[in-house]
Amino acid sequence: MQPWNTFIEGDNLEVLARLEGPFDLVYIDPPYNTGNDFAYHDDIRGAGGASRHQAWVAMMRPRLEAARALLAQTGAIYVSIDDHEAAHLRLLMDEVFGEAGFLAQIVVNLNPKGRQLGNGFATSHEYLLVYVRDPRLSVLQASSSETVDPADFPQRDESGRRFRHLPLRNTNKKFNPVTAPTLHFPIWGDPVSGRVRTTPFDGAEEISPVFGDGQPAVWRWSRPLIDKRGDDLVCRTIKGRDGARVDVFQRDWLSPGRRKKLPTIWLAEEVGSTDTAVAELKEIVGHVFESPKPTGLLRRILATMPADARVLDFFAGSGTTGHAVALQNAADGGRRTCVSINSAEPTRVGSNAHASGLLTVADVTRARLRAVAAQVGGGLVELP
Repeated sequence: MQPWNTFIEGDNLEVLARLEGPFDLVYIDPPYNTGNDFAYHDDIRGAGGASRHQAWVAMMRPRLEAARALLAQTGAIYVSIDDHEAAHLRLLMDEVFGEAGFLAQIVVNLNPKGRQLGNGFATSHEYLLVYVRDPRLSVLQASSSETVDPADFPQRDESGRRFRHLPLRNTNKKFNPVTAPTLHFPIWGDPVSGRVRTTPFDGAEEISPVFGDGQPAVWRWSRPLIDKRGDDLVCRTIKGRDGARVDVFQRDWLSPGRRKKLPTIWLAEEVGSTDTAVAELKEIVGHVFESPKPTGLLRRILATMPADARVLDFFAGSGTTGHAVALQNAADGGRRTCVSINSAEPTRVGSNAHASGLLTVADVTRARLRAVAAQVGGGLVELP
């Protein structure tokens, strides 16, 4: 069996140049340009008196271009960033991956209490920028089974299966008899038996789709689909704006494996916080990294891609991505693999990591992935 994790120490730009793709998913948490010197000493003299923002963009551009070259046509990239470079990164990502590849700018609530240092507001969030290589071919599912709430399906049939009623008419006024003429047609329903058909039958009333204000609307289903799935529809008498009227509803079932679209705000109680990330790293290696990402965040990202995804993280930090891949594989039987890259940037003298004998950030990544392989499984390959 192919090991779940591979770790490569080195400058990520040099390592990316010799990697073989394609990768299905790239996740990176690059330096945020908050005032410290870069650990990546690129030659940016051609930028001519570059500002810190320009220098940061000049550092990121070739790495993102290399990542795009390694990304499968069906693949996606997630990039964590904060307010310091979010605007510049968005423009850079538009250039490298194309504006059409933009999928979302997700707000991630990693510090619910907010940072109390400094002036201004207590910042409690970062961002995830999400792009796909080719929107026509992408396999990313921006949904999750974890966000499905059974309480949203209050009805039960005779066998106990849960469902809810959804209006068969399209409630979006952008869809109307002018914009979607083929979906405006009469159907027949009996509010006593609940039966719905596209042709008249005894006891049925003719029903045309209308909005709440009485304006003509359209159905969400075509006539052939109604014929095919008529038993999933029910005719009911409801109280409308002008009194009682008859309408048609879909029985929307809570089925195993059902998914719900993910929102663009991810809360700490859903994906973890910086505090929980420090605690989980402390448990497996020690308190050796100040601001790791929680594995819950990465596991949500992983769940948007196939269970056999080949994953790449070339700013591996403490090794959260590799850890999350192992946890997710162990949980769902997936066959994901992850390549993590980190440089031999020295850890700060006097820091917990340095005191623990982890003299470089790569040492931190390596120690975590070794512990993950021992505790969770999946193996680890270490390459020079």
